[in-house]
Amino acid sequence: MPARSTSLDSFAFVLFGGTGDLAMRKILPALYAAHRDGLLAPQGRIVAVAQNPHDQAGYLRWVNESVRAHVKVVPGDEAAWQGFIERLTYVELDASQPDVFSRLSDVLERMPGGRIFYLATGPSLFVPICRALAQIGLVTPSSRVVLEKPLGYDFASSAAINDAVGSIFTEEQIYRIDHYLGKEAVQNLFALRFGNVMFEPLWRREWIDNIQITVSEELGVGGRGAFYDQTGALRDMIQNHLLQLLAIVAMEPPQSMEADAVRNEKLRVLCALKPLSEDALHRCVVRGQYRAGAIRGTAVPGYQDEPGIRPDSTTETFIALKAEVDNWRWAGVPFFLRTGKRLAERMAEIVVTFRPVPHSALGPAALRLGANRLTIRLQPDETIRLHTLAKQPGLGMTLQGVHLDLAFDRFFQQDRMEAYQRLLLDVIAGRLALFVRRDEQEAAWRWVAPILDVKTAPKPYAAGTWGPPPASALLARAGVCWVEEES
Repeated sequence: MPARSTSLDSFAFVLFGGTGDLAMRKILPALYAAHRDGLLAPQGRIVAVAQNPHDQAGYLRWVNESVRAHVKVVPGDEAAWQGFIERLTYVELDASQPDVFSRLSDVLERMPGGRIFYLATGPSLFVPICRALAQIGLVTPSSRVVLEKPLGYDFASSAAINDAVGSIFTEEQIYRIDHYLGKEAVQNLFALRFGNVMFEPLWRREWIDNIQITVSEELGVGGRGAFYDQTGALRDMIQNHLLQLLAIVAMEPPQSMEADAVRNEKLRVLCALKPLSEDALHRCVVRGQYRAGAIRGTAVPGYQDEPGIRPDSTTETFIALKAEVDNWRWAGVPFFLRTGKRLAERMAEIVVTFRPVPHSALGPAALRLGANRLTIRLQPDETIRLHTLAKQPGLGMTLQGVHLDLAFDRFFQQDRMEAYQRLLLDVIAGRLALFVRRDEQEAAWRWVAPILDVKTAPKPYAAGTWGPPPASALLARAGVCWVEEES
């Protein structure tokens, strides 16, 4: 049996999908940043694998032209950029054809150390790639495999992929990546909850009224139309990103930050999600699909007019839902999750709204829901803001909302590490805490399965708004509203 992962002093990072959009925008820029900052072992090499008919020189030209646009290369960094380029090797290979993997084997024979296989491909290629790697002896006890989302289309397809990959790699060698878990603000959520005593007594049903988790995008489907039309917002965002954020917000303090200690507590939350009854599936879930509108004053087309989209598509580009964690700490506290494309703002945040004081001698302002609120902003700027009440200057006792900010760029002089950089360094170091374990993933699929089975037409909403009106009614029935709707 392969041994537990440990840090790799030398490695070959094999990037399948090495000319794809994800490689260009995220993975290669993250590896460059790690190289520039001196965080990659000098013996580490990067092998890009793709079908594109590049030779080595042609691939390096593509990297200089396409990838460099997504990295920060200031004049003093030219030597670092050239050093990064020298780490790269290109292998032209059709990953669906196992008989050509010998080309990759020939390259890796010349590279010492452990092997990291990053599958930045469609999930249909995960199993064929892993089987081909095993057949030619490239899987060793020090090997690791990184699986991008989506991992399957539903519980059954996810389980089939996990079964097949798990027959080749042990669970400790499998890194299911969710880049939201690598964000600095998510790391600070751990620090806020488990490094400070002041919030723990309040982090429960007696003091919290509701929690909102929003991940919104201004962009439409872009060039991913054909993929997205088979996926939708529920599979693309709720099943992974938002449920992982919910689990971190709601989890019990772990015994340590060791991988399984953290993931065990997240799993308990996911298993405690209250199943949605047939009535709740219609009352507590809102689907939407964007129509033509305007984003920042620029007209944009509707979803059904985007390239690659069926003109009669019923795929949701927006979803809002109410979830409940059915345990002692959280019983009765609604968690409102919301995500969508072509919304009013690009933003990801967690908003914890505390209950008002039970009695106010200072007037009605202190009894207003939302006077005390904690906002954890994940993007575009990573901040934590605590909303409280304070007395206005002057005569009388007039209360006004104020806030305390932890703006990371003001408190910390060093640059913040991007999510992909942190996660890729964790793969190299053998740290699994920020990666999703199989049982977590399956618990999430089980909970969303009944929602997937409901075939209701999505409600239309204009691009540039916050989604269809029923999303507001969802909260209004609980006596609350989305944060941006407050007067």
